[in-house]
This record gives sequence, C-alpha cells and structure tokens, in this order.
Amino acid sequence: MLPGKPKIFHGRQTELEEITKLLNQDSARIVILGPGGIGKTSLAKAALHHPEVFPNYQHSYFVPCDSASTGIEVAAVIGAHLGLKPARDLTKAVLQYLSGQPASLLILDNLETAWDPIESRNGVEELLSQLTDIFHLALLVTMRGAERPAKVRWTRPFLMPLKPLSPEAARQTFEDIADEFHEPQVIDRLLNLTDNMPLAVALIAHLVDYEGSSNILARWETERTSMLSAGRGRVSDMDASIRISLSSPRLTSSPGALDLLSLLSMLPDGLSDQDLLQSQLPIKDVLAGKSVLLGSSLAYNDDRKRLKSLVPIREHMEKFHPPARSLVQALRKYFHLLLDLYTEYRGSHQADHVNQIQPNLGNVHRLLHQGLQADNPDLEDTIACTLSLNTFSIATGHGRIRLMDKIPDVLQPNNHELHVKFITTVFKSLLDQPIKNPETLAAHAIEHLQHVDDLVIHGG
Repeated sequence: MLPGKPKIFHGRQTELEEITKLLNQDSARIVILGPGGIGKTSLAKAALHHPEVFPNYQHSYFVPCDSASTGIEVAAVIGAHLGLKPARDLTKAVLQYLSGQPASLLILDNLETAWDPIESRNGVEELLSQLTDIFHLALLVTMRGAERPAKVRWTRPFLMPLKPLSPEAARQTFEDIADEFHEPQVIDRLLNLTDNMPLAVALIAHLVDYEGSSNILARWETERTSMLSAGRGRVSDMDASIRISLSSPRLTSSPGALDLLSLLSMLPDGLSDQDLLQSQLPIKDVLAGKSVLLGSSLAYNDDRKRLKSLVPIREHMEKFHPPARSLVQALRKYFHLLLDLYTEYRGSHQADHVNQIQPNLGNVHRLLHQGLQADNPDLEDTIACTLSLNTFSIATGHGRIRLMDKIPDVLQPNNHELHVKFITTVFKSLLDQPIKNPETLAAHAIEHLQHVDDLVIHGG
C-alpha cells in the first residue's frame, strides 16, 4: 500500500518539477537531501503521486528505512514490502524480483539510518549499486544530510539539499492548518522564529489553532530561555518548536500522551492499536493519549494504521524525555510473550503470532539493543528476550540475530541458568552460524549445569 499524497504542500514546486523531469528519464537515480524536518518525505510522496510520474511506472514502492541499520536489513525491509518470504539475507531475492518486474519506481525513505554508521555504509552502498544495475528500476532516496552515497551514478543535474520554505510558503502552510484569523504581525514573528522549517511551522500552527497566537509567542520565548538557562547551549528552532508543543495545555492535560510519545521515541516501527491495548502499558487511557498526539501533529498514523512519530521528534524525545523504565519493561514483556507464544504453539495459530511480531521486529531489536548493557537492572529479562528473538528469527528464516554477539560481554558469571540457556541457543543456531570453539562452549555448559536444577528450555 502506498502512502497518500501530502494534503498540505507548499513551496516545493521547483524541486518537484526537477524531480519530475528526472523521473521521466531512463534509469533515474535521485537523492533528496536536507536536515531533519525539512520536508524530504513529503516531497518524495508528492513526486510519487505526480500525474507526470505515476503513470510511467507499472509498479511503485515506498519503503521507510528508519528501522534498518545495515544493508541486509534494508533489503529485508524492501523484501517485506514486495511480499517476499523472510530469509537471513533477502538481497538476491529482492534483486531477482525487481529485475523481473516491468518499469518500477522504488523510493527508499530515511535511508540515512542505515547509511550513516561507517561500519554499515559499504553494505548499504553495495545494495544501492546492485539496485541501480536494474535498468528499468527508477530509484528515489531521501536522506538526512548533504552527502550522497557512493557506488551509484546519480542522475544529473543533482538536486540541491532542501532549504527552509519561503516566507510565503511558510505562511500558506500555517494558514492551511490554523486558518487566517490571527494577528498578521504575531504570525510573522512566530514564523520567523521557526526559521520556516516545515515541521516546525506545522507544529506551531497546530498549537496556535488550539491556544491562540499570542499565548504561543509568549510561551516560545519562555521555553527557549529555559532551555538555554539549563545549559543546553544553542537551541535549534526545531527543538524549541517541539518543546513548545510538549508544554501545551493539550498535552499537559493528558499525561499519558507525553509518556506514549516518549515510548514512541524508541520505536521506529511505531505501534498498532492492538499493541497499545494488549501490551498493558502503564499509561492511563492510552488511546486518549494517542488522540492528543495525532491532534497536535506530534505523531501520525502510517499507511498500516500504526502510530509513529517523525524522526526529529523521536530524537528530541529520546534526548530530553526518554521513556520511563516501567514503560520499556511493559513493552519488552509484551514482545517477549509474543515470541514465547510463537515458540510454544508453533503450528497452532502460528500465522497470528507471526503477524503480530513481524511488524515490530525493528522495535524489538531497538529495545533489546539498548537494554543489553551491564548496568541495566532488567538485564536478565532482556537477555532472555534476546534468546527468544533469536529462536524466532531462525525459525522464520531470518537467521541468527547479531544481538547474540553482545550477550557474552554482559552475562553475569554466576547466572548459571542463563549461561546454559544462552549456550543451548547458540548450539541450536549451529546450522545458521558455525561455532568457532564448540568443545569449549560445551564444557562451559556442563560446568554451569552443575549449578542448575530442573532446567527447562523451550523451543528448538
């Protein structure tokens, strides 16, 4: 399913025309660059639905990549959108599938998540290079920053990194959200403070629509001053805009909304209503909190009806308002339960469990990656959940997870039962990942088993 065309879209006509011309060439390879909140995704969606573009491609795919951290994971996300069966590395299958299709447009959104880290950059660039070997496949990538990935002959002329909106476009955007019945001078002052960044303009417009322009202007100055006095250095317009939204009466009257937004900061895949209700999050009236976030544009529903927050907002929340331990605990326990149910009832209701887990794989990986730290008070539960995820990953064809490599460094020496479970899980992964020193590992297992009574290990 493709995302819809942006309903409010001003000030990008020149860039849209440039992209349209490029996409009408053979084998277009285009990158939309710019800072967070500048409107890269909106521009890509507008290009996707442009009447001079859409009819030229028999198939179009819009793939959010912010949950992927390597080239292999990007291929997995693409494969999921293509409907391919999961596997440890879907790169070859993705290339074969797209090679066999007629003229197609592939949009990779927020690719910087996987490309930015130096250790994964080469793998991402290699995947892009292979994708661009498919002549009839047009590629459109959105990335934060101003640098294009290597190993691709990008179509010229290159698009310049996006800049803030013009004052006229910023005002049009504002008026589409908050209407025109506000003092023009106050609106001009507010728009000047947002630096005409599209996301900041949208956030402020929603607040003005709810509280009035004069109140927002006063709170803006107060919040920026408080952030500076707290020793946070230079405060970006984006951070100030988000902070203003967080302190609005709409949010402060619904504490659950802020808790939910803080949790979303860790979840690149977002959450479905089913997840929100079944996970038993310690959030009072979680669906009311969801409505508040949607109404203030701090979150949105994607094309699969999953509640998500944009990357700049997630980063702000993770930095200034990280989720409480109780929230992370509840969600991890929920995911752990789903993974264990899959293992315990494999073959019975298997599809239901897979359908609940698969859309959350990026979330589970993120929670566990952050939780596999020696100082985590919930480390034992985090390791146990990681073992369950590894079992699920192998059983569903995704292969052994890289998180398994982090466990030996944080596993407590005297936790004999967990040592045995870890080693057992490693041996179950033998066909998927050869073991360097199986005899040594087996000896460790026997040593720890001497201290364990009636150990029960599920799965396999």
